[in-house]
Amino acid sequence: MAGGELKLLGAWPSPFALRVKLALSFKGLSYEDIEEDLRNKSDLLVSSNPVHKKIPVLIHNGKPICESQIIVQYIDEAFVGTGPSLLPGDPYERAIARFWAAYVDDKLVASWMQTFRGKTDEEKAEGVKQTLAAVEHLEAAFKECSKGKPFFGGDNVGYLDVTLGGLVGWVHAGEKLYGFNPFDATRSPLLNAWVERFGELDAAKAVLPDTDRLVDFAKMRQAEAAAAASNN
Repeated sequence: MAGGELKLLGAWPSPFALRVKLALSFKGLSYEDIEEDLRNKSDLLVSSNPVHKKIPVLIHNGKPICESQIIVQYIDEAFVGTGPSLLPGDPYERAIARFWAAYVDDKLVASWMQTFRGKTDEEKAEGVKQTLAAVEHLEAAFKECSKGKPFFGGDNVGYLDVTLGGLVGWVHAGEKLYGFNPFDATRSPLLNAWVERFGELDAAKAVLPDTDRLVDFAKMRQAEAAAAASNN
């Protein structure tokens, strides 16, 4: 079992940093939460992640680990016996969980961002279409992985729950801002129920950002982007 000092370089609205916070919370690990100003990145962030210069970065006993999914896997492997295991014990189930976790970032997050950030209505509409297609696949994945139980990990939260759980705050904020919920009860009833169930867990509540705070943050960023566009 590993011990020692943990520091997390992150930013509170980031769903990727939130993934790491969720993993640490479910494992019951304490850490120093270092909030980064992404417009003025610290020397610690740049030296810890010189390749991408991005958050999140977990520093364990002075050694940096980068990329949210890799960090979550590291936490699970480095702190075996501390809190619940996030990755399945079975190699096949572990591979399936990793496959769908990669799918979340490659397909769901990418297309969902396009629904907000698309420059034209056509781009946004295509983003919605691709997002819903990704959600359809993830709905089937939930059915397969959960085997009728409450979470992707079965009776308890697992790796895929944490991966998707980082987006829960933005699901609620996006619905308030744009009236669009990718995990709508009609199209994806299993994921819709999962979002509510996950958000009620004490370990999730401890770190999930407030929806209204996320909405205010998004509105501020939109206003900044609009001002920058009008100045060009």
